[in-house]
Amino acid sequence: MAKIQMKTPLVEMDGDEMTRILWAEIKDTLILPWVDLKTEYYDLGLKHRDETEDRVTVESAEATLKYGVAVKCATITPNAQRVEEYGLKEMWKSPNGTIRAILDGTVFRAPILVQGVHPTVRTWKKPITIARHAYGDVYKNTEIRVPGAGKAELVFTGEDGQEIRRPVFSFRGPGVIQGIHNVDASIASFAHSCFEYALSVGQDLWFSTKDTISKTYDHRFKDIFAEIFEAEYREAFEKAGITYFYTLIDDAVARVVRSEGGFIWACKNYDGDVMSDMIATAFGSLAMMTSVLVSPNGQFEYEAAHGTVTRHYYRYLRGEETSTNPVATIFAWSGALRKRGEKDGLPELQQFADRLEKATLDTINSGVMTKDLATLYEGEARAVNSREFLQAIASRL
Repeated sequence: MAKIQMKTPLVEMDGDEMTRILWAEIKDTLILPWVDLKTEYYDLGLKHRDETEDRVTVESAEATLKYGVAVKCATITPNAQRVEEYGLKEMWKSPNGTIRAILDGTVFRAPILVQGVHPTVRTWKKPITIARHAYGDVYKNTEIRVPGAGKAELVFTGEDGQEIRRPVFSFRGPGVIQGIHNVDASIASFAHSCFEYALSVGQDLWFSTKDTISKTYDHRFKDIFAEIFEAEYREAFEKAGITYFYTLIDDAVARVVRSEGGFIWACKNYDGDVMSDMIATAFGSLAMMTSVLVSPNGQFEYEAAHGTVTRHYYRYLRGEETSTNPVATIFAWSGALRKRGEKDGLPELQQFADRLEKATLDTINSGVMTKDLATLYEGEARAVNSREFLQAIASRL
């Protein structure tokens, strides 16, 4: 058969370790045989990021602004151990944080459900979507390792010369300081994205912060959401028969665990990072969750919500067999191809993405899966290695 044609390239962001290995195998096994794939390629592997002093990460985000759709492999955010292991020039910041800051979007993450794998929370019957703010907070922080006794202050100097000072802490000995920030425009974009997404899927929207403790920072999020909802979305929500409500993050956690699912839970950046992992694991596996960054200007970046699977990578380097679950990465590719087809008016490309996802889920539902799912599967399961799993999907596709 003739390969499915593309008009506009995808922005392809390659990554690290085991997910980088799977990235190439997914392309070779599941995409290139059927699609005349066009991508603008960026190597976001840690070594190349170090060589370019992380300029390649910025360039990949700028390309996403230009072309509108990107697909990203999992990448390493280096700590001190990684700096030593890779001989890095410095401890580079999270590439996801850099990309999200440039796109100023919201990350929507939802579990991928399959037959035979039931949530560990027995009340959950429907997927729970996490809407994660993708700018600022701890991912754009400034930190100081305090060497000894002294006074820490928070200082803002306006362009007009106005100065605002607040005491932070008087240290009697060594410690640490962290400064974080956010901006009203990004919070407003976050709110609009959440309200629009809720209306598009017809689901209730929950939002949670800790405004009782963070009476200025978190309270600003709460106020902006409330103002935008009242001014622009209340009538549309009532007409759609869905609701928006705000609650404290600790109350939200309790409500989520007692719920049956089927709603969107909007969280600040760090809360969304943690809670999306909790939701994914409770539904089955971190490798069974979709993740898409949606910018207010209509750019989309699809990725897996999990890390680079370091433990499996070291086994792979030793020549050992691995059974790493590639489903989230497959769905990142299918999501990006579907969106590219939608934007370019290519129904064949959209249909291919649908069939790729169906072939993946049908393979699991037939009892063929990687080891992480086989241990959870309620039925007869055959655990296979990653390559065998991809071949099984390819046969169905």
